[in-house]
Amino acid sequence: MSTSIRVSNETKDKLSRLKRDDETWDEFLNRLTNEEEPINIGAWSDDVADRAREAVESSRESFER
Repeated sequence: MSTSIRVSNETKDKLSRLKRDDETWDEFLNRLTNEEEPINIGAWSDDVADRAREAVESSRESFER
């Protein structure tokens, strides 16, 4: 069985960027809607973000010497 879902070109482009090359659209949408494993797109925990900021700051300081 096949179903069509109408979305805007902008929405399709956003979804295409999230879709993996090796998965079908059905597999992608199933992964996207899976309640057991939420998608965490580009989000760092506060701890990881703090460590990244510290590394950047340290790197900048080393170039100032």
